[in-house]
Amino acid sequence: MPSLPYWRLSGFYFFYFAFIGAFAPYWSLYLQSLSFSALQIGILMSLLLVTRIFSPAAWGWLADHTGKRVWVVQIAAISGFVSFCGFFAGTGFAWIFIVMLLMSFFWSASLPLMEAITLSHLGDYTDKYGRIRSWGSVGFVVAVIGMGYLLEVVEIIWLLWILLGLKLGIVIFSYHIPDKEIMHYATGLLSIRQICLRPEVMAFLLSSLLMLFAHGAYYTFFSIYLVEHGYDKGFVGWLWAIGVICEIGIFFIMPWLMQRFLLKHILLFSFACAILRFVLIGQYVEWPLIIVMAQILHAATYGAHHVAAMMVIHQFFQGRHQAKGQAIYTSIAYGMGGALGAVFSGYTWDWLGADNTFFMSAAAALAGMILIAWKMKSFNH
Repeated sequence: MPSLPYWRLSGFYFFYFAFIGAFAPYWSLYLQSLSFSALQIGILMSLLLVTRIFSPAAWGWLADHTGKRVWVVQIAAISGFVSFCGFFAGTGFAWIFIVMLLMSFFWSASLPLMEAITLSHLGDYTDKYGRIRSWGSVGFVVAVIGMGYLLEVVEIIWLLWILLGLKLGIVIFSYHIPDKEIMHYATGLLSIRQICLRPEVMAFLLSSLLMLFAHGAYYTFFSIYLVEHGYDKGFVGWLWAIGVICEIGIFFIMPWLMQRFLLKHILLFSFACAILRFVLIGQYVEWPLIIVMAQILHAATYGAHHVAAMMVIHQFFQGRHQAKGQAIYTSIAYGMGGALGAVFSGYTWDWLGADNTFFMSAAAALAGMILIAWKMKSFNH
């Protein structure tokens, strides 16, 4: 594979997901320390996802229109760093809402563009994607374990300084990523609307929305849920890390799996694991060993699903539509699905309880699995 900038791409993924590793599990604890209610926390956490509904489409259009995808990533990285500094200026709900909304708008731009850039660099070697993306998971593991132990001995305010440093790492690596000429395919002559209206594309996008909706309660309240049931923050960090460590393993064996199973079958398996996982979390939180088993299933519910989804998007949206295809997937799955899941769980957490909230997550995963089995019959890649 000629001139693949392996370490520069991997470095960006490392810092991007290290930020998520320090942010996603612990930011809700920071918000809780500000005396926000469960609904307020759900609303604030959903902003990271709400902006993904419209922001990636705007950034993706700009990148495809100008042909300068790396330049757009750099602008987003710098703007995200500057906007994050706003968290040091106030702690009121309205102020945190505004800063999170602004930071999320820029944050949403980077990943779908980086996915398109990475796949363009890989060319015909897309089966190697998992090896590069796995460094993001390594960054997540380092951050989530480190923060878990650090927060046992320091005040929660230190979380802001760690996150700011990771933001700086994203900025630095964004300036070391070479762009890649976009390859044009015959399918690139089709309009985005024509591609999106294909039944298998619609089914895939809606199922992805349901998968991220199912994860809404997990990403928003999992740490709070565990701490309230007597788990210390260090062990909570390890529980998050266990899932991502297993995810790394899946990234490395995905080329082997994709040679032996259809992408449709990998997606179906990931949804089945999500159903089991959320039932276990909701019903057996008092059993640490079962919670560990549920976290191991993260390898399928995120790892296998993510890689399979990237391959599907790469095949559906080719040529000049690569960045826009990634943006559409991010907007629908992580934006609409994740935001609806976060807000919905914020309502049901206090109203119906944690166990029923996770049961509804399992029901959403079941709906996604049925949709894939029913409507993606013609997808044989």
